[in-house]
Amino acid sequence: MSTTTTSPPHGAQTTPLRVGPSARRTRSLGRYVALDTEQAREVVSLSRPDGSTLIVDYQLDTLSDGLLIAHLSPDEPPENAHIVSDLYLADDTKGRCRAVTPEDFDLTRHATPPSASPTGSHVAPATPLRDSDGRIHRIAELPLAGAPLGDDRRELRWTRSRIPGRNDACDAVTLRDVVGGLQAYEPARALTTQALTHGGKNLSTHRLREEYERLAGSAIVLNRGLREAVQAELRRGQLSMSQIALRCGRVKRDARGNISGETSWLARRIGQMPEGGDDHLCPWVHIDVLALIARDGLGISPREVEL
Repeated sequence: MSTTTTSPPHGAQTTPLRVGPSARRTRSLGRYVALDTEQAREVVSLSRPDGSTLIVDYQLDTLSDGLLIAHLSPDEPPENAHIVSDLYLADDTKGRCRAVTPEDFDLTRHATPPSASPTGSHVAPATPLRDSDGRIHRIAELPLAGAPLGDDRRELRWTRSRIPGRNDACDAVTLRDVVGGLQAYEPARALTTQALTHGGKNLSTHRLREEYERLAGSAIVLNRGLREAVQAELRRGQLSMSQIALRCGRVKRDARGNISGETSWLARRIGQMPEGGDDHLCPWVHIDVLALIARDGLGISPREVEL
């Protein structure tokens, strides 16, 4: 969506915003108009009792339709909220932010890793990000791939450590690999945007830019939000995996002709079971399949399960 933005000064007056059962203090970071809906929207920072900060995009007139942009840890400087907001407002697509939920105000939830702030002509080495296996991901300067012998040009690439917890040996990976490993778009996407903005004069960002554009325009999206929604429904006991699959039109019959839902299909789509012939769970799903499972299988808006 194209936008028009205005950013207030860092000392802008805070105003109460009611989220859930109690009013919380918020600070306006900027506003824009979504041209597809013509809605006036506002980006705000919202302080949690544990000292962390939520960066949220709300519909301005009703303070509804909250979208979670980022969750900053308590030890991050206040300037990081403005950095995240500026990156978000500058992105016409606005990414795939998920809806704000009551769980976002649960003190047991942890903030996402901090976004790096621009401090020089380039950002390498970037803020390290650690996945669930302990592997470290960061943006680093590497020799330009395919350059002729003697060419000392370098490029910015995402890297992943070969050994969990250590960064002395790493491999170049794509931005999609990083997002898939972390099962989250942020802060890897914001760090990539920062690197593309502040890359050095003799430092190539061509490959990194291509990776960012492919990720932004891809119909293949993360399935973590969908998986969490399915698991929440199962915990409530209202639906089974079989019933959800049946609602999606995925039917199987046993030897006696009895009909049930194809649970293996659902488990693979939401990343609970590896694809055939693969040992690893797939963190991705096509956006149309996500919409099918959300809308027909769970009876919710697909937007609620997009990350």
